[in-house]
Amino acid sequence: MSPRAKANAQSKTTKSASKTRKAKSQEQKPKAQAEERAQGQGHGEGEARRLGDRFVLDTSVIVDGRITEEVRQGRFQGATFLIPEVVLAELEAQAERGQETGFAGLNELKNLQALSWEGTIALEFVGERPRGDILRLHEMGELNALIRRISEEEGATLITSDRVQYLSCEARGTPVLFFESPAAYDLSALRIMRYFDDETMSVHLRAHTRPKAKRGTPGGMEIVALDEKPLQEREIDVMAREIVEAAEQHPEGFIEMDSGGSTVVQLGNMRIAIARPPFSDALEITVVRPVARTRLDDYAYADLLKERLSQRYRGVLVSGAPGAGKSTFVQAIADYLEEAGWVIKTMEKPRDLVVSDEITQYTALEGSMENTADVLLLVRPDYTIFDEMRRTEDFQVFADMRLAGVGMVGVVHATRGIDALQRLIGRVELGMIPQVVDTVVFIDEGDVRQIYEVEFTVKVPTGMGDTDLARPVIEVRDYESKQLAFEIYSFGEQVVVMPIGEVVAEKPVWRLAERALEYELGRILRGHVAVQIKSDNRAVLYVEEDRIPAVLGKGGSNIRELEKRVGIGLEVRSFDELDITAGRDLDVAVTDRHVILDLDPKLRGKTIEITVDGEPVFLGSVSRSGSIKLRRGTEPAERIYEAYQRGRPIRARRAG
Repeated sequence: MSPRAKANAQSKTTKSASKTRKAKSQEQKPKAQAEERAQGQGHGEGEARRLGDRFVLDTSVIVDGRITEEVRQGRFQGATFLIPEVVLAELEAQAERGQETGFAGLNELKNLQALSWEGTIALEFVGERPRGDILRLHEMGELNALIRRISEEEGATLITSDRVQYLSCEARGTPVLFFESPAAYDLSALRIMRYFDDETMSVHLRAHTRPKAKRGTPGGMEIVALDEKPLQEREIDVMAREIVEAAEQHPEGFIEMDSGGSTVVQLGNMRIAIARPPFSDALEITVVRPVARTRLDDYAYADLLKERLSQRYRGVLVSGAPGAGKSTFVQAIADYLEEAGWVIKTMEKPRDLVVSDEITQYTALEGSMENTADVLLLVRPDYTIFDEMRRTEDFQVFADMRLAGVGMVGVVHATRGIDALQRLIGRVELGMIPQVVDTVVFIDEGDVRQIYEVEFTVKVPTGMGDTDLARPVIEVRDYESKQLAFEIYSFGEQVVVMPIGEVVAEKPVWRLAERALEYELGRILRGHVAVQIKSDNRAVLYVEEDRIPAVLGKGGSNIRELEKRVGIGLEVRSFDELDITAGRDLDVAVTDRHVILDLDPKLRGKTIEITVDGEPVFLGSVSRSGSIKLRRGTEPAERIYEAYQRGRPIRARRAG
């Protein structure tokens, strides 16, 4: 074979071998990339172990703090980490705004720098610092694009915990390691958890002070010191960073707010508030969690509440002081309504209610509950739980959704039930309040203490005698007894919230006049009557239900004659509307010789009728101390005692 032919043959052999190697390489490349991605997700193993590899770190993987941990566990030994200046700029901007993610990221960079000084890794800062509003560029996706460009220019692999960044790299063919958030994160391993036990409601940590906790239940809690040694700022800072990292990774973790030195995190069933200077004067962490899961049947007035909620869509305000148990109560309402077949959603910021998995929990969409309401109106829930309402916007959103026909349950901080209703004044037009809220529930020490129903009418307000002063009035009544508790109306340019009980108390002479009127009207009508004076010119006359037509007369002729004789306007009602208390609110004391019923001292001297299961048992006068004493062995005493022991309904009403 000639030299030329031999050379051509060798060339063909070489080209053939080259094609074979290239084909094998093309076959192996996807497999290698797949293995690399699989190894890189979460652990950075495999290819990441090789010396001299170069990696670009984006903001997400620096903030979650996992790179330092990976290096300390022996991975990435000798690798070179490239930090884009754009990442440093973003972390600085976040820290300047007081965001916990910014502080966490800068601390991670400090730890990586220490590892580079030890010679474990190499650390370099690359690229140029971007111009303009850094956080605005982040929202537009420009920062992620700059980081990808640097990774491509440097011929390095990008490491990220951001799924969007990962998918973008995959689309562009940019080498990437994705540290995916783990499917489960052991919250019990958090340092903060060592301060909790089964009875701990909240933990309070502040730099240079002893750690404290609230333990017990809303009805009986106490503050206890958890350690005699004050916490140092560094200890709290480590815990704060750990909490933020967990919130970024845990499937039930959310960073609800991070601005100005205040960070609010929802982690499982824990609501965590982190405060830093300048927002606070010292670094502190407050962790709150529910200690009990209750049902609606666990509360007083449960049957009344079920009846009220199931009649139709309602507007309900749940009020109480901080720590009174409002959120625990609305969780019970949500679970009851969901079990009853209603479609339930929540509006929360932060999302800390512990409710059924069937209930979707929404937060502020793009920072606004108004945007969330727009979505909810498309979803069309039967009831929405709004926890908690503080700002004017919250009350207005509540009102808009209620007027749109959605049942609403709102949580409001208030020290009295009526205070919750007053918070609507000025935020919602006065005449619209009864259409927005028809029920107010007051929670104290973990239980329901008061239920009000709100109605709208036109009348002369209590205490005003001139009929020309009639106006629209919002009546707030005790739901169980139907007794009027408050009136809300406009007087001139002012809105008046008038406690009816105090109106009567301001006129002690009215009590004497009531007795005189009862005697005179009882003599005229020849039967038992009761009188309650509401103003100098108006009183309510109570008679038996079947006697009302005769007392009024044809066209009201008889009552007008009575008004002329006694010199005061009379409103006729049934004795059934004069119920003053229910059996469980009536204190019954038993001695060897007596059964003692404690009533309202304001009723002293009044004739009271006691009923059991609606049947009259005793008729007598209330003593000066506001009680009725019955001798043991008598039929009324034994019937009342037996009913009290069995939990049967005992009612007291003024009878004449």
